[in-house]
Amino acid sequence: MMRRFLEASVSILSWLCTLCLLLSLFTLVGFLFFKGGSSLQLSLIFGNTAPLDAILLKRQVFEGIFPAMVGTLFLIVGAMCIATPIGIAGGIYMAEYCSSKIQPVLNLAFDILAGIPSIVVGLAGLLLTILLHRYFRENIIPCLFISSCSLAFLVVPYLIRSTQTALESTAPLVRQTAPALGASQIQNIFLVLLPNSLPDILSGIILACGRCAEDTAVIMLTGVVATAGIPSSAWGQYEALPFYIYYISSQYTGPDELARGYGAAIILLLLCTTMLVCSLWVQRKITTILLYR
Repeated sequence: MMRRFLEASVSILSWLCTLCLLLSLFTLVGFLFFKGGSSLQLSLIFGNTAPLDAILLKRQVFEGIFPAMVGTLFLIVGAMCIATPIGIAGGIYMAEYCSSKIQPVLNLAFDILAGIPSIVVGLAGLLLTILLHRYFRENIIPCLFISSCSLAFLVVPYLIRSTQTALESTAPLVRQTAPALGASQIQNIFLVLLPNSLPDILSGIILACGRCAEDTAVIMLTGVVATAGIPSSAWGQYEALPFYIYYISSQYTGPDELARGYGAAIILLLLCTTMLVCSLWVQRKITTILLYR
């Protein structure tokens, strides 16, 4: 009787926690749309510039968030291009090559790195910029490339641990089949283990993309500015939606400008949701291919 009561209590508590989480999410999204829904117009994105001219880069956008949207996408792509190979390679080493004596120490180190506050990573990126500016080239300043490197350092521990977990959770039968047929370890990793673990690895990449898209402290110290336009190179300053939201919310001059900040928050939320949906679609397609190959 007591066991059934405990099981029912746990089940009810789980449902209540899920309901509270969903209620909090819908409340937050509803609040954003209530405050910023009126600002969701083309003028919020493109200002007074014609949308086609802005997209084709014929005219610069001064009063819209289009440069911040482009800068955010560049930032995510740059950070993930740097972090993904390093994270996957580190996860492969941890799961397949690392000795049992060193692995607990490295696991602890990566867990500590994953818990480092983003402001500390931003300060490290700023210090790196100062050192490069002083000892290598004077024209090196806080820029898109430094921000991408800093964000990559921020998410690499997530990618390493997610890749390691995905490889280590592979079924023993799948892991041992290729070596039994004469395949080398490197062939087993790239032809068997990685393809079968790819959906789980993609989940870690999706979470890392979301972390890169929403972080403000890192980019605020390493290159983002309020008005820079679309970056012309990786060594230039740029705009980003998280910083635009922070800037507007802290220095708005009227309710209309604050509504634009809420609108930018909605755009950032939609951007992250779109990336998540696309990534889940790719993940599902890969899973289907693996099941029926």
